[in-house]
Amino acid sequence: QVQLVESGGGLVQAGGSLRLSCAVSRVIFSFNAMGWYRQTPGKPRELVAAINTGGSTNYADSVQGRFTISRDNAKITVYLQMNGLKPEDTAVYYCNTAPSPSRQLWGQGTQVTVSS
Repeated sequence: QVQLVESGGGLVQAGGSLRLSCAVSRVIFSFNAMGWYRQTPGKPRELVAAINTGGSTNYADSVQGRFTISRDNAKITVYLQMNGLKPEDTAVYYCNTAPSPSRQLWGQGTQVTVSS
């Protein structure tokens, strides 16, 4: 049973923008803060943005001011708007509950590649 699906990654030049989407099952979406994580080879997965059920947000210092996380209650979807992308933002991005991710919810993720 698929409970969340990430999409929206791609290849973009430095300075460009992408918007990631995470379609979530209603029960997970309604009762959990959600977050976007990213991982590069050889490094642990890091939480870059989180949003609670009330809409309050938190960001990693590395993306503060460039990324915006949001949630659409009608579409039960979490978004990550990424502006001013840098090559160091290149990673696989995942959606999961936050700040404690669920092992059962890790999906395939979506690849974001930023060229210099």
